[in-house]
Amino acid sequence: MQLSALIEKTVVGMGYELVQFEQAARGLLRVYIDFLPEEAEERGAITVDDCEKVTHQLLHVLTVENANYERLEVSSPGLDRPLKKLSDYVRFAGAEAIVKLRLPMPNAANRKSFQGILQDPEGENLALVFEGKEGPAKLDFTLADVDKAQLVPQVNFRSRKA
Repeated sequence: MQLSALIEKTVVGMGYELVQFEQAARGLLRVYIDFLPEEAEERGAITVDDCEKVTHQLLHVLTVENANYERLEVSSPGLDRPLKKLSDYVRFAGAEAIVKLRLPMPNAANRKSFQGILQDPEGENLALVFEGKEGPAKLDFTLADVDKAQLVPQVNFRSRKA
């Protein structure tokens, strides 16, 4: 079984979503997990305990499958979570994101990078509302147009006692 399929099957089987995984230099295998979209709101953020559970299970599975790696790192995707799949755009519609396209958009002053609010996808068509030179503008694109996309971290520094 291919490494990506093995990791995804294990992570999903444990009730988590595989956000992404990467094979880095010197045999480092990095796995980013999150809660499934339907559970994310009630369960909150990924904890160290969640990462520990997945690490333990993956170490066992990778050993049994004789996978080639030196070290394993399991973590949450962080506040600037990458947007990889269509389901990510559905889940985070209404959130602020940065979208970098593979090629510049001719109808948007040949820009490749946009920051704005994700809109609800319509089928395979994605949209982002951003502040253009002449006021609010809308970028229409597809997953194939995206080089890299991620959420803009929303941090609240106000005290909880307010």
